Amino acid sequence: MKLVIAEKNIAAQKIAQLLNDAGKPKNDKVYNTAVYRFTVQGEDWVSMGLAGHILAPDFPDEILFDKKQGWYSVTEDGEVLPADVPDGLARPPYSSKRRPYLANGINIKGWKVESLPYLTWAPIVKKPAEKEIIRALKNLAKKSDAVIIATDFDREGELIGSDALDMVREVAPDIPAYRARYSALIKGEVMAAFDNLVELDQNLADAGESRQYIDLIWGAVLTRYLTLARFGGFGNVRSAGRVQTPTLALVVERERERLAFVPEDYWQIRGIGAAQGRSDTEFKISHATARFTDKAAAETAFAHVDGATSGRVTAVAKRSRKQQPPTPFNTTSLQAAAAAEGISPARTMRIAESLYMSGFISYPRVDNTVYPRSLDLAGIVGGLAAGSPALRPVCSKVLAGPMKPTRGKTETTDHPPIHPTGQGNPETLDGGQKKLYMLIARRFLATLMGPATIENTKLSIDVAGEPFTASGDVLVEAGFREAYPYGLKRDEQLPPLVEGDIVDVRDIKLEAKQTEPPARYSQGRLVQEMEKRGLGTKSTRASIIERLYQVRYLKNDPIEPSQLGMAIVDALHDFAPRITTPEMTAELDEDMTKVAEGADTQDHVVDHSRALLAGMLDTLIEHKDDLGEAIADAVTADAKVGTCPKCGKDLVMKTSAKTRGSFIGCMGWPDCDVTYPVPSGVKVSPIEGEGSVCPECGAPRIKCQPFRQKAYEMCVNPKCPTNFEPDLVVGECSVCKEAGRHGDLVAHKSERSGKRFIRCTNYDECGVSYPLPSRGKLSATGEVCEHCGAPVVVVETARGPWRICVNMDCPGKEKKAAAGRGGARKGASAKAGSRATKSASKTSSKTSRTKSATKASAKKPASS
Repeated sequence: MKLVIAEKNIAAQKIAQLLNDAGKPKNDKVYNTAVYRFTVQGEDWVSMGLAGHILAPDFPDEILFDKKQGWYSVTEDGEVLPADVPDGLARPPYSSKRRPYLANGINIKGWKVESLPYLTWAPIVKKPAEKEIIRALKNLAKKSDAVIIATDFDREGELIGSDALDMVREVAPDIPAYRARYSALIKGEVMAAFDNLVELDQNLADAGESRQYIDLIWGAVLTRYLTLARFGGFGNVRSAGRVQTPTLALVVERERERLAFVPEDYWQIRGIGAAQGRSDTEFKISHATARFTDKAAAETAFAHVDGATSGRVTAVAKRSRKQQPPTPFNTTSLQAAAAAEGISPARTMRIAESLYMSGFISYPRVDNTVYPRSLDLAGIVGGLAAGSPALRPVCSKVLAGPMKPTRGKTETTDHPPIHPTGQGNPETLDGGQKKLYMLIARRFLATLMGPATIENTKLSIDVAGEPFTASGDVLVEAGFREAYPYGLKRDEQLPPLVEGDIVDVRDIKLEAKQTEPPARYSQGRLVQEMEKRGLGTKSTRASIIERLYQVRYLKNDPIEPSQLGMAIVDALHDFAPRITTPEMTAELDEDMTKVAEGADTQDHVVDHSRALLAGMLDTLIEHKDDLGEAIADAVTADAKVGTCPKCGKDLVMKTSAKTRGSFIGCMGWPDCDVTYPVPSGVKVSPIEGEGSVCPECGAPRIKCQPFRQKAYEMCVNPKCPTNFEPDLVVGECSVCKEAGRHGDLVAHKSERSGKRFIRCTNYDECGVSYPLPSRGKLSATGEVCEHCGAPVVVVETARGPWRICVNMDCPGKEKKAAAGRGGARKGASAKAGSRATKSASKTSSKTSRTKSATKASAKKPASS
């Protein structure tokens, strides 16, 4: 039996399907791990997927010292690991008996500043991260006569495969091992890879492991240092890293440039022109002096044209230019293009990974921008034409030729540029997947097409003796733009005018403006800048940016650094400037590349990185308190949402020690007891400028950003008149009616929490309560739901009015959801039907419905 080891379960399943002689592979389990059994030329094969890395690097708990043996650590299995601790670090016995000091060494498990210099030199052990998978892997290895590593072909994939092979060798030391390399999970690629097996590239795996070790060492030491520099405050571990910190420094550097920018005044004179007597041909005109830096000169020119109603065309110039088609996608250019379409780099990579695993696109982590000659371009285009009706007309033109692909500057031999495989049905993809797939497919087609031709027309117009100009661009020959419309400006068509024609002129204005500071980075632009500076790899850049957002060093997009992010970079720049520079990171990355090429060893490169870190650590520890104060001030500044209307001190976001929930509290506590609740399910940020203080009650106003919804502003005080909503009777309680009494169902907004709900006036007796959406004007319809008898109301939202049944457990909603899935959930409707109106337990009823308050689904547009 042959054992195939893939990186993920879905890849193992796909490989089994593609290699199987006939029929479907047999799904099986070894212990709790899914495996796929199939036959190849009559021989039994089995494939299994790992879960990425099955071994994780870590430090031992202690570093011990013996006069004869020197420094060493002992693993859980009793293996002795030497530790190359410099002679300059103190040795036992120590004067202190408190941790981290031990009688015979140092404890490095606990977070103590004193242990950080030793942690820098601690040996690294690899511990099982996926014990169940390793157990299944060893079980299959014992029964196999050969193993084939089929993980992704890059440094990470080679390391994952190498670790898996190490586990196999523990139980089958002499088993033959091979490597299958492919760039797309499609039949032709996979069959070719398994027909041309090679050896595992240990140098490449060692380079991946070098990065793993170096990032662990730097991340552990710097993160512990920053966290220990200021314990407490508003929580959160102060994350740092070899690549993360200089990436943050790039954003902070740009923000500092913006803060230091001194705007300069300038003036522009602009208006509207049109062909004489033809208001439907309006176009923009501007003074030939694009920017006046002298106010007096601008006012003089404006005085000449103020009130002018006509002008004369003095010249018409036309010029055509060619816009060349784009180069093929590599990882960075894909992330930048997707970011321009609203998909963050991290989300782009998650979606691209799923598309690759499903066989829709080639491997998405590549530097290459040149298609290899072996790639069947025409076959892929034909596949796109067959599977995507929307692309069929463009595909026909591409196939008609000439088909001459563009070439980027980077050419490698590991994987081709990112391209569609031309297989699979794109109509089965969901929204985000389809959006990214079409971007990749259209980019691929564009690289095979000719240039676009854009015609520019420039008019020179005399208005009361002052020179004005107007220009327009028109796409006259679509070329590659027929396939790739992304970033294409709308045609600016000028009317057909010739020299001497009179044009109507109106609304000429003198506008005072100021120069703008350098633009902030978008996420896509930051990825490109990281590549330019040698920060991270194609596989890690997106996750590094995502991590910086998670630890609240970055916010918004375009990207702004938080006060905490700026404080950390500024402090590190003062005390250990090399940590914040790309040059040091690029130097270590170059070392790892040498390991991959076999020109250097893993041990030498890792030790070099330890020495660099150790050279900075002494100064950092010396200035720990200075950095701690900077962090404390920055955290408070980031948490501030306004000024307390009672005592004038800062109102900040706080976390309850009891409930772990967020609230807004005064920094004057306990002398000042002002607190406000925080809306649930939203990201809260302060408002700057005049709108930051509520004119009604003086409390701060905040900006609330729901997930994937439009942001809104509100006063933090739930009792503020601006948050008040009068009670609204929306119907009669059916439960009370059945019991022979009358009860009104009243829509109410809580002054304490700000939540909205509908409750019966006899709630203590019947327990009837329904949640409501947190926002939107509410109107009663007087109607009841045909499925459950609950009130039907109309909620006004930014997208229009919506009619909803307020019962979250309405059987009608179950039926609608089941219809959307193509089948009904057995018994679900019947169970849900009675819950809302006949609640046996008020407490459970309130809890379940309150949790459902934000899920007011099953909405349909209100009838007009």
